[in-house]
Amino acid sequence: MQKIVPAKLAAGDEIRVVAPARGIKIIGQDSREIAAQRFAALGLKVSFGKNTTDENWDMTGSSPIEDRIADIHEAFADKNVKAIFTIIGGANSNQLLPYLDYELIKANPKIFCGFSDITALLNGIYAMTGLETYSGPHYSSFGMKHGFDYTLENMRKMLMGSGVNEVTPSAEWSDDLWFIDQEKREFIKNEGYWNIHNGEAEGTIVGGNLGTFDLLLGTGYRPAFVKDTILFVEDTEGSDLLQFERNLQALIYQPDFANVRGLVIGRFQKGSKISREQLEFILGTKRELKNLPILANVDFGHSTPLLTIPVGGTAKLSNGKLTLKD
Repeated sequence: MQKIVPAKLAAGDEIRVVAPARGIKIIGQDSREIAAQRFAALGLKVSFGKNTTDENWDMTGSSPIEDRIADIHEAFADKNVKAIFTIIGGANSNQLLPYLDYELIKANPKIFCGFSDITALLNGIYAMTGLETYSGPHYSSFGMKHGFDYTLENMRKMLMGSGVNEVTPSAEWSDDLWFIDQEKREFIKNEGYWNIHNGEAEGTIVGGNLGTFDLLLGTGYRPAFVKDTILFVEDTEGSDLLQFERNLQALIYQPDFANVRGLVIGRFQKGSKISREQLEFILGTKRELKNLPILANVDFGHSTPLLTIPVGGTAKLSNGKLTLKD
């Protein structure tokens, strides 16, 4: 499969916002206004898919499959649109995979960015087309009033800059319900990366939200672990130590896991109650991980701030340091 790297964004470009899972209704008006200001400050024009409005929800919190597909197809087909951002995550992006026109996407490569449930689309599109996608902020993330600077800086490096990022840990992080009260925030000093296993490795990035990535097992939408793969995984606060362990084990059972050369784990939310000691114990029980460099407590997942990680791009692990590049 030939990898396709989409063109970078520049001032004056148009981005399209789509809702592959949940719609815009959950995003408050104040957050929408802040997001609009942020994109404007970057010189980017914002347009929305026809089926992202508050009126198009069904009982699952999403528009019908055909409407969500139509918005994605229209965004890829529109020559004026240079990047596609998802509104937010949800629970059912994987419904869309059999209905996407992958030839259309391959013929019109552009940035596709989101995280969480969007992991299904990021990896599915990459597996089916070779188009590099981005695990990074949603449209809704841009509506965060405080604590967004690290997310914005790292997004700009990957989507508007050189596409190379020698990553450093954020100074602080949060997993509070920021959208409820933008002025009442709880930030925690970041202790830095957990260098679980020292070592060096470089290879192709796949992964994202662990539970969602596991939904792709046994399908053609799960990218193969090609020679020299670097696996990125994170999980929600609904996943405790045992749930995380069993989800990770499901990947280790894959025959091509032997090609994985490094593991990068996103920050756990407070609700997961997973300590470094517990994580090291679980990882230490798996012989398949014994000789892999492993870096954890990295800035991606369901806390903020967030890195922008190129799925299909390259990661380099070097004794506790991480570099990302297209």
